[in-house]
Amino acid sequence: MTAGEIARAHFAAAMAAAKTQGQDADAVARNLLSLVISSMLERRSVADVRAELLGAAENVDPDTDYAFMRP
Repeated sequence: MTAGEIARAHFAAAMAAAKTQGQDADAVARNLLSLVISSMLERRSVADVRAELLGAAENVDPDTDYAFMRP
């Protein structure tokens, strides 16, 4: 399994458990994000984690065109 496949499987399981147990999916996702950030901070600097999160936030819109993309 790739890293992405492992992450997707665990995320899907968490979302399924949230639904089964009547928990808010956004609350579970926020908690997972918090755990991911804490885990990253164990190995990386605050500036590095912040830069990665800002990069992800700046690219959150799937309909955004980027300068390097061809028409």
